Amino acid sequence: MAGLLTTSPEAAPRSAREGRVPRRVRGRRGPGAVRAFRATPGTYATLMIVAAVLTMPLVFVGSIALSSDATVNTNTFTLFPREFEWENFSRVFSTELPMGRFLVNSAIISLGSVVGQMLSSGLVGYAFARLRAPGKNTLFLVVIATMMIPTQITMIPQFILFRDLGWVNTYLPLIVPNFFSNAFNVFLVRQFVSRLPSQLDEAAMVDGLGFFGIYRRIMLPMIWPVLIAIGIFTLTHTWGDFMGPLIYLNDESKMPLSLGVQYITSTSTAGQLPPWNLVMVGSVLLAVPMIIVYYLGQRYLYEMDISGGSAGVK
Repeated sequence: MAGLLTTSPEAAPRSAREGRVPRRVRGRRGPGAVRAFRATPGTYATLMIVAAVLTMPLVFVGSIALSSDATVNTNTFTLFPREFEWENFSRVFSTELPMGRFLVNSAIISLGSVVGQMLSSGLVGYAFARLRAPGKNTLFLVVIATMMIPTQITMIPQFILFRDLGWVNTYLPLIVPNFFSNAFNVFLVRQFVSRLPSQLDEAAMVDGLGFFGIYRRIMLPMIWPVLIAIGIFTLTHTWGDFMGPLIYLNDESKMPLSLGVQYITSTSTAGQLPPWNLVMVGSVLLAVPMIIVYYLGQRYLYEMDISGGSAGVK
């Protein structure tokens, strides 16, 4: 019987006796295998060309912002700057428009919106991922379906609602709706939380924590990358938002920078060219903060892996 269960070295395959791996498993790509992408010099050259093309508009904005008034009057702008009128960045704050106040208003609206989206998206996404309730999946589908509704359809009903509440010409219509999140951010958090181990919740329940305690002490530190990513998305949208302030704000002292840049283009004489150099300075003030925010928060965007949901436990 023992002889039936043992195999002599001579009976073993030749590849096994020689310590070789069979050809079919020796690093060959089988069906479904993903081939690693290897960058070549041509790849980097193509990326540099594409990056240069996409950067040209921003370079042109900087060139106009550094132009003199004489260049503006003659409309002889160039792609790369020939003049470096750095005082344009201080002149824009000495005009009759309160540019400093515009910056403060943009910061108030944007930061308030970011706080609202991060608070509400985290709680609602966690509830859809972890709480058990009848009809939860149906309600989630309804929430996702709202993404297909164009903004233009709800614009007039929202204005009537905020007008009846007395919120027109205040910051409230621009900030308060963000405390109710939106479908895309809820989807991000829900997918992120659903990939985290459910054993964490069960262990916390054994220790006596409720749902809110689990969210605050366990889930919140883990979903921090996706919440910061949501904050970056919201800040990018609200900082440059033009339509919302245009509809709800009437007083010049309450307008954000996105409307203030538009006001610079207005002239007192018909046919007079707007001060395009100052307009582009305002555009630079709109763009540079978002570039800095993205540079500081890009690692959180990379960590937000909703396909695997493992970023929170790295």
